[in-house]
Amino acid sequence: MSSERVDRRGMLKTAAGLATAAAFGVGRAAGAPQSATQGNAAAAGTGQAKDTVLDFAVIGINHNHINAQVNALLRARGALTWVYAKEPDLLDAFRKQFPQARVARSEDEVLQDPKVKIVLTSAILDERGPLAVRAMRHGKDFMSDKPGMTTLAQLAEVRKVQAETKRIFSIMFSERFENQATVKAGDLVKAGAIGRVLQTVGLGPHRMSPKTRPEWFFQRKRYGGILCDIASHQADQFLFFTGSTQADVVASQVGNLAHPEYPELEDFGDMMLSGNGGTGYHRVDWFTPDGLPTWGDGRLTILGTNGYMEIRKNVDIAGRNLGAHLFLVDQKETKYIDCSQVPLPYGEQIVADVLNRTETAMPQAHCFLAMELVLKAEANARRVAAHA
Repeated sequence: MSSERVDRRGMLKTAAGLATAAAFGVGRAAGAPQSATQGNAAAAGTGQAKDTVLDFAVIGINHNHINAQVNALLRARGALTWVYAKEPDLLDAFRKQFPQARVARSEDEVLQDPKVKIVLTSAILDERGPLAVRAMRHGKDFMSDKPGMTTLAQLAEVRKVQAETKRIFSIMFSERFENQATVKAGDLVKAGAIGRVLQTVGLGPHRMSPKTRPEWFFQRKRYGGILCDIASHQADQFLFFTGSTQADVVASQVGNLAHPEYPELEDFGDMMLSGNGGTGYHRVDWFTPDGLPTWGDGRLTILGTNGYMEIRKNVDIAGRNLGAHLFLVDQKETKYIDCSQVPLPYGEQIVADVLNRTETAMPQAHCFLAMELVLKAEANARRVAAHA
């Protein structure tokens, strides 16, 4: 493995490159079929795909996850038509990536366009829920970066408006939808590779790099707390892999253990979950050391009645390059599974859902329950004090 450190932005670009390669058929076995969508998506990331099937727009680009969101829809033959952002520097950077997007003069200019079918956002976290409400009331489906909202009150309002309008409210949980090993693990679980799933253990460490963070990153009201933010990934995966449709928070705790200079920051959090399909334990933190060649050694262990799997999402410290590593242990063997050619279906699924009014990418109830769990975990968390 190269000793050069890979930051989160670089990892996202790498993941997007792998996903694009998979979508375009790069590295396919000789004679392997290529779907119509794959064949028409060659312009993803640099221009519009041929034979586009819907128009989409972007409002709010305060996290670079927006690049993966946009690329997912471009690969599925979506056409990026508008972008609106209040920050000129962020807008300039976005336009360099996606020059085909017209710059809107206001949010309303985007929402009033009848051709726009779905709005994407990675706005500041506490702005996402209210933006979703406005978009759905304008007849638009909505895709948010995680988390989709920061308070239980926002969740209640989004739920209410979604039920009234019948619009799609989706959160792009990138640790599941944009990680090939996690996608593969879902296929294996569905096929019964490890029997019935009993528990998930998810670890979501991140590198903080405070000098690169905007002011709102350290404001509790803006980011919603560490469980609301990072652990929403873990709640989504817990529900998905255990198949739980009902779940509760057994216990949770948060704290600022090592950053007193940022009094509103939570740098550690964990939670225990129990559902009608299994249990889960999940820890998130801002303690990735500089010696790791990526932004965080994210891991997911899935325990089943006949085996278990471990996913090393971003790095294999044993030496394999890049991320998306999957290890499987069953009653016969222990093996490593190469996931580099696994396609990422979320983009095509959400586009199909918009067109067909279906729920193939993610059930609406699942999306809301994942956020309900972390918002309750955050609201009721025990505060952990720092020790000398």
